Amino acid sequence: MVVGTIIGASIFVQPSEITRQMPSVGGIVLVWVAAGVLTLFGALVCAELASAFPQTGGVYRFLREAYSPAIGFLWGWAMFWSMHSGIIAAIATVFARYASVFVGLDPRAMAVGVIVVLSAVNYVGVRHGGLVQNIFTSAKLLAIAVIIGAGIVWTGVGVDAPAHASQAAAGDVTLRGFILAIAAGLFAYGGWHMVTYTAGETRDAARTLPRALLIGTLIVTACYAGLNATYLRLLPLEAVRASTRVAADAADVLFGGGGARMMAILVMVSTFGAVNGIILMGPRVYYSMAQDGILFRWVGAVHPRFGTPHRAIVIQGLWSSVLALTNTYGALFSRVIYTEWIFFAAMAAGLIILRRRPDYRPAYRVRGYPVVPIVFIASSLVIVLMQVMAVPRDSIIGLGMVLLGLPVYVVWSRAKA
Repeated sequence: MVVGTIIGASIFVQPSEITRQMPSVGGIVLVWVAAGVLTLFGALVCAELASAFPQTGGVYRFLREAYSPAIGFLWGWAMFWSMHSGIIAAIATVFARYASVFVGLDPRAMAVGVIVVLSAVNYVGVRHGGLVQNIFTSAKLLAIAVIIGAGIVWTGVGVDAPAHASQAAAGDVTLRGFILAIAAGLFAYGGWHMVTYTAGETRDAARTLPRALLIGTLIVTACYAGLNATYLRLLPLEAVRASTRVAADAADVLFGGGGARMMAILVMVSTFGAVNGIILMGPRVYYSMAQDGILFRWVGAVHPRFGTPHRAIVIQGLWSSVLALTNTYGALFSRVIYTEWIFFAAMAAGLIILRRRPDYRPAYRVRGYPVVPIVFIASSLVIVLMQVMAVPRDSIIGLGMVLLGLPVYVVWSRAKA
């Protein structure tokens, strides 16, 4: 689930964004390594918290325990209206755009169809959703291994050799460019925290989730490093920088004119598996919120036959479909996604707070504490600051959308009282 959720569509397009910020091969490699290390630090923090609170809800539960129900509610609020539902709509749309190469249907209708089908699969049981996840994750890992292997044995016959040497000094590396490049890389690593949402349905969650986070993150980092090395081996640096479909361009070099269609199939497999994992995990947060009394109780109902939070799955699917059908997910998602890193910083700070409590007894403890959470906190806040400086108006609107959940929570709490 960790691997299948993280590897979606971004790794097949995002390298071009990083290359536009970094003028050298060495800088590009450093960015991917740094983004992988920061993701690992975040996963380590999540691993300890998941071992201490192995109940359904994940980040929502961690924020609630470290601070207050109000902070946990804000996470769930932002998840439903934008962060989680928006990413479902976005990735389903990417799937539909690539599928339209083979099937002449409206991409928006196809995106909704994917959301409906996978919501139905997860409605009828977590085993069904898990089976789909295993199949598509295995398929994408096999395809990635084939691409990396082909890149290793590629001889460059008939193709101009990459002009790395002449292009390495094309520009100067700046701190701002480095940070923006890392932020772009972290977007490709997004979703590492979602497996904690399913803790309540995981066998021996206190031990299984830390292992899943650690091993899964390392597998993804290895895949990303291998794919980027392949892109840079096959294509000139300027070609990577200018490309809007870098993976397809690399596949054309490896496999000839049919490479782009092969890559379209890989992206479809990858995004289908990612959407399935995200659909599976999100409703567990809404279920947990409903059980805690900060969301309508009926949302947290468990199906008597299938044992799934079926109503939460339906509601999530409906709203994600609306976002995909109206094509409004882009504005919502781009304005709010940076706030996710505010919550991540708060989560890591919450670990430090919880360590001081006598009743805090995690089954797993982060090695390198307190350096790991402090570095992660600082990095998260720098990413947020750079985003605010880059697009201040949208950032303020996005933060306002999230904070709008506070008066909703106050009204709800008073009504419950």
